[in-house]
Amino acid sequence: MASRRKFMKQCCAAAFSAPLVSNKLFTSGLEAELERINKLPVEQAAADEDFWSWIRDCYSVSPTLINLNNGGVSPQPRQVQDAMIRYYKLSNEGPSYFMWRILDKGRESLRSKLALLAGCSAEEIAVNRNTTEALDTAIFGINLKPGDEVILTKQDYPNMIQAWKQREIRDKIKLVWLNLELPADDDDQIISLFKNAITPKTRVIQLTHIINWTGQILPVRKIADEAHKHGIEVLLDAAHSFAHLNFTFPETGCDYGGTSLHKWLCAPFGAGMLYVKKEKIRNLWPLFPNDNPLSNDIRKFETLGTRNLAVEHAIVQAIEFHNLIGAERKLARLKYLKHYWTEQVKDLPGVHFNTTLNPEKSCALCNFRIDGLKTSFLESTLLEKYRIHTSPITWENIDGVRITPHVYTSTADLDLLVKAITEIATS
Repeated sequence: MASRRKFMKQCCAAAFSAPLVSNKLFTSGLEAELERINKLPVEQAAADEDFWSWIRDCYSVSPTLINLNNGGVSPQPRQVQDAMIRYYKLSNEGPSYFMWRILDKGRESLRSKLALLAGCSAEEIAVNRNTTEALDTAIFGINLKPGDEVILTKQDYPNMIQAWKQREIRDKIKLVWLNLELPADDDDQIISLFKNAITPKTRVIQLTHIINWTGQILPVRKIADEAHKHGIEVLLDAAHSFAHLNFTFPETGCDYGGTSLHKWLCAPFGAGMLYVKKEKIRNLWPLFPNDNPLSNDIRKFETLGTRNLAVEHAIVQAIEFHNLIGAERKLARLKYLKHYWTEQVKDLPGVHFNTTLNPEKSCALCNFRIDGLKTSFLESTLLEKYRIHTSPITWENIDGVRITPHVYTSTADLDLLVKAITEIATS
């Protein structure tokens, strides 16, 4: 409670410095609100609009736009923004001194906090800038020889696909492509797809924890267990699952994993994290080499040259905000928001989902389409007529608009989304 009180004082101080914030935030009632919500079951707390209005007031929400594309990149709470600016200004007072002699020394504390959130040792966490950088470290760092096979899917993220294709050209490895039929409620069907693709030459399986196009959650642990039976290494793209789903990296069974902290953790833009299982570090080549690329020290993956240390330090504020909400309560809220709007439009004529509505197989992200309407038209209509910002998705066998709320999204925002979809579908 002492640390919570300290954090809330910092939150209130940050809010006081922002002229557009509601008076609600800098009253003594916030701590009482936390104590009240902590007594409620998470499912009940997920629907408590009074509590989530407090959370919304911690963000600088646009009054002219409903942002439902938080899957691309998420905004930061004000105290994260304020911390970022504070450290950036400090750096400019004497860059080579304050950056390298002061701020650069703070990474160990951050590493420990991220490890607690990731459920692993601090010696398995490297701080970097995004999922692409993290996973590229593994993609280009794993020892492979010509003819070795890597299993991945056509629904993986383009940056990872491009990295593997480059390695295929350069090192003559073989890429084995799976095409997922989404939405999917049957884990066994997905597991069998991966299992049947394994051959004696398979060396790596790449898994996307949550498919970014639709929000489908893959049964990564079961696939990883099957891979390890054959001595196959597992690379996990956790861009959309970290600080979204309530899990740890060891629980997934992956050997390597990467995520962007500027998505669901709401850290500053350009913040990411690499996870490498301890016994795998020595044989993984760093993307940016240091003087000992064969070291078993996780820090060998942090030789990035000049970097934005203000971003790194402000990640701590994002972790504190995430912990304030609570991982279970956050997960329940995100599921509640997806259920809230989908239940109201699912029976409209021509409305179809490219995402399963099974709460165990998807969470906040949901992709939908309307018969007879192009995705580009649907997205542009939502934006131009209703001022609702979404993400148009046309990728492989997926065609639709992705809706991604976050913890600051109100049910009133989603009421407007429901109104828009209803009018478009019935016009």
